[in-house]
Amino acid sequence: MITKVADDTHLLPKGRGGGVLRCEVWVDQRGRGVRYNLAYNNHDLYQGDNGRVLGYDSRHGYHHRHYCGEVTAVEFESFEATEERFHAQW
Repeated sequence: MITKVADDTHLLPKGRGGGVLRCEVWVDQRGRGVRYNLAYNNHDLYQGDNGRVLGYDSRHGYHHRHYCGEVTAVEFESFEATEERFHAQW
């Protein structure tokens, strides 16, 4: 069984580029992040993929990265490492 532990949305001011940061995280019984959705959406920068400029998620049974409509599989080490990669690229 997994439990959703984070469901956050942050609206960014225009002075910081605008857009929306989204974070959803589910953990297993041991507290490990096993399912996630990290996204930066900004329709002013990219109109496709619901405005998702950058995102990482584990939906559809595999870990992958979204970048302006291009989806590529990524190696999964841990949720923390993925979150760090997302923030560094954002």
